[in-house]
Amino acid sequence: MIRILHVEDDADIREIAQLALSMSGKFELLQCASGPEALEQVEAFRPDVLLLDMMMPGMSGRETLELMRENTSIPFVPAIFMTARAQHAEIEKLRACGASSVISKPFNPLSLGDQIMEVVEQQREQLSA
Repeated sequence: MIRILHVEDDADIREIAQLALSMSGKFELLQCASGPEALEQVEAFRPDVLLLDMMMPGMSGRETLELMRENTSIPFVPAIFMTARAQHAEIEKLRACGASSVISKPFNPLSLGDQIMEVVEQQREQLSA
């Protein structure tokens, strides 16, 4: 099972992602409604993948990732951002701060699991090389 920490302030998007990812049986999902909540949960959950909304009130997905990266137990966990601002310049900024991938909103629930698995496989290949 791939452990995903999903951070998203929109309850509807959390529900859609939960339904989409639970169908495959490949994922264990912990959802948080904010960056601070995710920071409280990340150590105990020990995710294999971070799935982060970019724009959230109080603390953005990028700020959440930066604070998580300071935590020595998860520095190499791949981070996937979900954003409605998927222009090239924004994607490059996210990659520069450590994003493994960027998924555009609205996302396709049917392909979400496959997109996450691609990132996981890339990470495994990089670690075994």
